[in-house]
Amino acid sequence: MTQRDIFFVANEVDELGGVGRWQAQLATLLAGRGHRVTIVGIAPAGHPMDLGENPPFRTVTLYARRPPGRPRPRRLLGSADPAVRRHDAHMRAAASRLTGLFRAAAPGAVVIVTQVWAMEWVALADTAGHTVIGMTHESFETARKSSRFGRVKKYYGTVDRLLALTQEDADRWVGEGMNNLGFMPNPLPLAPGEPSPRTEKVVASIGRLSHEKGVDLLLDAWAEAAPRQPGWTLRIYGRGESEAELRRRCAELGVEDSVDFAGQTDDVPGALRASSVFVQSSRGEGFPLVLLEAMASGVPCVAFDCAPGVREIVGHEEDGLLARPGNTSELARHLVRLMSDEELRDRMGEQALRSVRRFDPDAITDRWERLFDFLER
Repeated sequence: MTQRDIFFVANEVDELGGVGRWQAQLATLLAGRGHRVTIVGIAPAGHPMDLGENPPFRTVTLYARRPPGRPRPRRLLGSADPAVRRHDAHMRAAASRLTGLFRAAAPGAVVIVTQVWAMEWVALADTAGHTVIGMTHESFETARKSSRFGRVKKYYGTVDRLLALTQEDADRWVGEGMNNLGFMPNPLPLAPGEPSPRTEKVVASIGRLSHEKGVDLLLDAWAEAAPRQPGWTLRIYGRGESEAELRRRCAELGVEDSVDFAGQTDDVPGALRASSVFVQSSRGEGFPLVLLEAMASGVPCVAFDCAPGVREIVGHEEDGLLARPGNTSELARHLVRLMSDEELRDRMGEQALRSVRRFDPDAITDRWERLFDFLER
């Protein structure tokens, strides 16, 4: 296998969250195959995660602080507006640093643009002779509801390959006139280890306390489920801007005694092993790593079927249960089924352990290397 210079270009090098964790994991996997890996961030992370003392890749950040967006030019001046010209000059200067990194790379280098905002700088840099792969780490529907939709079509239209997370999402982008699509699932973020015994009366939720993660919807579902299964606890791991509002909602629903706001955890496997059911109530997702982690811990999942990546991971009635997006009563019924039936929990938990192995990190890394070889030809 050819050993290459591989650049990840992202919004940040080490932002806490799913994309940051995926990026650090894949960079480590590729470095383990002998590739020379660099992660380039446009700006410093607002909430950095720990990359460890000696990560097997180098890191570069282009700006000392997050740059402002491009100002809207005054009508009479257009692109001659001094504020616009200053902004564009700063972008070109930062992009020239990328050009320097790319020109110093050996032939056969690969540039993986993790997020479309970062692609705005890559588009200004000289990538001649290198393969450029763009990525969208969210479902087509989530992108369609945001400003990223137009930017994906604008900035990723000419890259060598645009990767979605699932075949279903890739097909939707093809329907928008994009003709360079592929898809690549996320690798399992941890090796299946000691599974949960599934004996604790705990339903776990892990994720940022934000509107997108739908913990408010989860609390509504829990208010229906908890009275039907006394003695169970909903343990919510995470921090975020919605925490105070969610605590108030918990009190309004009268479920404070059965809900534990456990804060941020640095031990996700331990949190999962201490639970018997995992629940995800997101309004939108890409290819959620925490579902993979729960299944690797032998914990059956209940989730809203809010994205192709969710149903790609969880097989309804096989290794977990899926509810229609936003349907809190259906989510509650699924929770009660698993909470009330130990045999069902065990059967689905054991099947989750088996089925999640299709996302084995070595197998996903093999797919990346085959893609590099194919695009070089």
